[in-house]
Amino acid sequence: MTARAEPGRGPGAPTPDLTGAPGYRARRTLPLAVEAARQLRRRRTLVSFVILTLLPWILVGAFEVSGPSSSAGAPGLVAQATQGGLNFTAFTFFVSAGFLLVVAVALFCGDTVATEASWSSLRYLLAAPVPRARLLRQKLIVALAYSAGAITYLTLMSLLAGSVAFGWHVLRLPGTGVELSTGPALGRMAIVLGFVLISELVVAALAFLLSVLTDSPLGAVGGAVGLVIVSNILDAVTALGSWRELLPTHWQFAWLDVLQSQISWADMIQGSAISVSYALVLFALAFRRFRSKDIVS
Repeated sequence: MTARAEPGRGPGAPTPDLTGAPGYRARRTLPLAVEAARQLRRRRTLVSFVILTLLPWILVGAFEVSGPSSSAGAPGLVAQATQGGLNFTAFTFFVSAGFLLVVAVALFCGDTVATEASWSSLRYLLAAPVPRARLLRQKLIVALAYSAGAITYLTLMSLLAGSVAFGWHVLRLPGTGVELSTGPALGRMAIVLGFVLISELVVAALAFLLSVLTDSPLGAVGGAVGLVIVSNILDAVTALGSWRELLPTHWQFAWLDVLQSQISWADMIQGSAISVSYALVLFALAFRRFRSKDIVS
């Protein structure tokens, strides 16, 4: 009987075919709980959440050291950051959405497959045998879950830090003088969080595709962050005109429309559509490439 090639390895590497073994079920391989636990034990997960924990408190410390006079005349969200936990949370979104959250999402989604390849453990997962599509799907689900958890965690930690340091007050909408009580304010913050999660999908998809294409985790993460930076630079070139609207980062601060007296949905809907469209294409490319990739590491 001719031995079949090991899944994920090149020709000439024979191994027994385990897919017909008694009790084998493809859907039981690499459970989500197992993959989530594996990623939780990673040092980068611990470091990421430590940074997200410290950031709001560092910002609080900066305001405490500088004093309220330093924000006089500052633009809306900065000037109102010390006026309660809700205002501080809005300010934290403003300072972190453009870079910190991009890095966090790129780290969780770009590191997942490339690290397995760099450790030479990817071929053993496929030899288990875990079907390629299932392996990539499980890793993507866990990576997206950790990314969403990181962004949500930063939001909650900002709310906690701001409330402890500056008290719990109404949300003041910048430039309008309108104040929102707790219920409507939390609703607005939930909308902001939802939009930020959707807008980061394109970062997640880009990092995940690069993770499939390369065996270097740093290359996948750095490549995704670098392309986002390039997109921001191009977005600043006003000569591009309406072409800038096709850039995935053009709409990253559309959530500021939530902090107006009347919510404007147009830019957020367009930004969400752009982000989801890019993400679907990039995820599809990742699965297609991984399906035919020769895994040798």
